[in-house]
Amino acid sequence: MPDRSNKPVGLTKDAGFQIGARKTFPVTPEKAWDFLVSVKGTRLWLDTMDLNKIEIKTEFVTPNGYFGKITVFKPYSHLRMQWKHPDWENISILQIRTIPAKEKTTISFHQEKLASADQREAMKSLWKSVVESLEDAF
Repeated sequence: MPDRSNKPVGLTKDAGFQIGARKTFPVTPEKAWDFLVSVKGTRLWLDTMDLNKIEIKTEFVTPNGYFGKITVFKPYSHLRMQWKHPDWENISILQIRTIPAKEKTTISFHQEKLASADQREAMKSLWKSVVESLEDAF
C-alpha cells in the first residue's frame, strides 16, 4: 500500500490540485439552475461579468481579467469550463452542478488542474464565499 502521509491535501494523481464546495438549498433544481445562469447569479461566481448567453464554446474575459471558455453546457444539470485567474500561468477546469435532492437542490462547485496548494487554498476561500452568497440569495 502506498504511503500517502506526505501527500498534500487535494493533490490528485492526474488532475493536479482540486477543491470543491457544495451546499443543499431549499429550492427546485430548475430554480437553482435558472438563478446560477442569470445575470444576478453569474455575478456571484463569475466576477462582475454579465454573460448574456451561456453556451458551449462561449469565451469571456471579465473586467478583472479572469478568462473562461465553456466546454460543456447541459441545462438544469451542469456546466464545465476552462477557467484562469489573471495572475496564473495555468488554466484550471471548473464544473458547476445542480443535483436534485428530494425537494431540494445541491449546488456544487468543483475545480481541478490547480497548479499548487496555494491556488487550492485561494479557490477554497472563493467557492466557500460563493456558497455563502448563494445562501443569502435563496
